[in-house]
Amino acid sequence: MESTVLKKDKNISIRGNKKIIRAWTVFDWANSVYQLSITSAILPAYYDAVTRSGDSSTVSFFGMEVENTSLYAWTVAASFLFVALTSPLFSSIADYTGRRKLFMKIYTWLGALSCAALFFFNKADGTINTEFGIIAFFLAGIGYTGGLVFYNSWLPEISPQGQQDRISARGYALGYIGGVVLLVINLLMITQPQFFGLDGFGKSEGMPARISFITVGVWWLVFAHYTFYYLPDRSSVPKGNSISVLNGYKELRKVWKEFRKNKILSTYLAAVFFTLMGVLTVMYMAANYGKKELRLDDKTLIPTILIIQLVGVAGSIGFARLSERIGNVKALVSAVFIWIGICVGAYFVTGAGGFMILAAVVGLVMGGVQSLTRSGYSRLLPSEGDHTSYFSFYDVTEKMAVVFGTFLFGLFEMITGTMRTSILMLGIVFVFGLFFFMRIRGEKELLPDID
Repeated sequence: MESTVLKKDKNISIRGNKKIIRAWTVFDWANSVYQLSITSAILPAYYDAVTRSGDSSTVSFFGMEVENTSLYAWTVAASFLFVALTSPLFSSIADYTGRRKLFMKIYTWLGALSCAALFFFNKADGTINTEFGIIAFFLAGIGYTGGLVFYNSWLPEISPQGQQDRISARGYALGYIGGVVLLVINLLMITQPQFFGLDGFGKSEGMPARISFITVGVWWLVFAHYTFYYLPDRSSVPKGNSISVLNGYKELRKVWKEFRKNKILSTYLAAVFFTLMGVLTVMYMAANYGKKELRLDDKTLIPTILIIQLVGVAGSIGFARLSERIGNVKALVSAVFIWIGICVGAYFVTGAGGFMILAAVVGLVMGGVQSLTRSGYSRLLPSEGDHTSYFSFYDVTEKMAVVFGTFLFGLFEMITGTMRTSILMLGIVFVFGLFFFMRIRGEKELLPDID
C-alpha cells in the first residue's frame, strides 16, 4: 500500500501525491462535523434549552451567576487561548522529532471523546450539570483547534506549485459537505425519533440530541484514521530522536527570529488576525444571535445553518478561482468588504427573512476567507523543510483572534444588554483587517504562484 512505501522511504516526495492530498482533505471531512453539529447547530440549541429556566437565561457555574450565552462564548475563548499558549511548544517539538502525525492523533482522540462525553450533559431532577458540560465542550474545542495547526502545516508540503488555493479550498468544501451529511442525519434523528427507535425517551429528555454528540465523536475518529493511514509517520527528516522541551523551544526561537525579519509576513498575519477575529466569532455566535436576539426558533435556525454550509462549498471554490485571476490579497480585500456589509446588515435585521439572506452571504465569504488566508500564508513559507513551527504562528494568530473576538462579543453583550452592539464591534474589527491587507503592496512578488 502507499502508506507502507512512505514509511519505508522517508526521502520519497509527497508533493503532488494524489492519495496523500485526498487523505489530507478527508481530515476536513472528519473534523468539520464538530464545527457544524457541536458549535453551530445542535449544541447551541440544546445548551440554551438546558440552561434556560423560564424567562431567565442566567446559569450557575461553580457558584457564579453568568449569562448563558456569555459563558458559552467565554468557553470558546478559553479553549482557543489554551491552544494558542501550548501549540507553539508542541508544534516545535513535532518539528524537532518529526512526529507531527502523533500530535494530530492525540488532539483528535481528545476532541472526539469529549464530544461523545457531552451525552452526559443534561438536566436531571431540575439540576443542571453545567460544569461537566462546559468542561467537555472546552476539551472538545481544544481537540478540534489543537489538531488544526498540525493539519494545516502539511499544505505547503503536499501542494504542487500554484495549487495551494485549490487544495485548501477542496479541503474546506469537503468539510462543509461532510458536516451537512451528518447534521442532516442527526436532525432526522431529533425531529423523527420514532424512525430510530428513540420515541420512547421523549423529546423532553433530549436523548436524540445527546446521541448526536456521540455520532460526532465516532464520525470524527473513523474518518480521521483514513488520513492517518496515508500521511507519513514522520514529517520530512526529524531533527532529533527524542521529544525534548528544551530542543522544542530552541526550534521555536529559531523560527521566531526568521519570522521577525519578514515584514510582509508580519503584515499579512496582522490582517489575518483581525479578519479571522470577525469571521470565526460570527461562526461561533451566529446561532446564539439568531435564537436570543431575533428570537428565531430551531425550524428557522437549522435550515439557515444548512444554507451557510451549502453556500460555503461554492464560496470556498469560487474565491479560490477568483484568487487565481486577481490575486490572493485582492480576493481577500473584496471578501472583507462584504463582511463589513454583513455586520452592518446584521445590526439592523429584525426578522427571519433578513437573517436568512445574511446567512447566505456569510456562507459565500466564510469558507473563502478561511481557505485563502491559510493558502496565502503557506506560500510565504520556505519551500523545503518542516513547516509545523511556522504554522504555529498562524495557529496562534487564529486562536488569539477567536479569544479576543468571542470574549469581546460576550463582554459587549454583558455591558449593553444586547448582541447588536457586539455585531457592530465586529464590523470595526473587519475594518482593521482591511487596513492591513491594503498595506500589502507588490502582490505578485508576495505571492508569485498567482501568475
